[in-house]
Amino acid sequence: MTTTDSVQTKSPKWFWVIAIAFLLWNIMGILSFFGHTFITEEALAKLPEKERALYAEYSTWTIIVFAIATFGGLIASIGLMLKRKWAQIFFILSFLAIVPQMIHNVFFTRSIDIYGLAQAITMPVLVVLIGVFAIWFSSFSKKKEWLR
Repeated sequence: MTTTDSVQTKSPKWFWVIAIAFLLWNIMGILSFFGHTFITEEALAKLPEKERALYAEYSTWTIIVFAIATFGGLIASIGLMLKRKWAQIFFILSFLAIVPQMIHNVFFTRSIDIYGLAQAITMPVLVVLIGVFAIWFSSFSKKKEWLR
């Protein structure tokens, strides 16, 4: 080992539990992205009229930030599994896309009218909180020298 190599501390087992949970969460995000973005006309036609109208309220920029949020989170999760410091950068990138996406979903669509306040804000709040936790956890892992 040269002097430029960093020493990596062995991570605890619960690190892996959290890292796997982030990976699974972000895989679900990718599935959601593809489900929303590439919904077929047949599937769309089966939705209630109000929900079909909600799909029309999503513009191109919201699809772009949805992609950045989900793919950024997936890349970050893979980085965390590989124990790489750059995972934190991708968690931050993902979060920076999550915020405008969730603001749009809650405040600039009729989701509250269609689903009710509790149902319309539950997932956006959960996504934001998990995003904040992912950034914190990756930072904590760097400080503990679990990432290289």
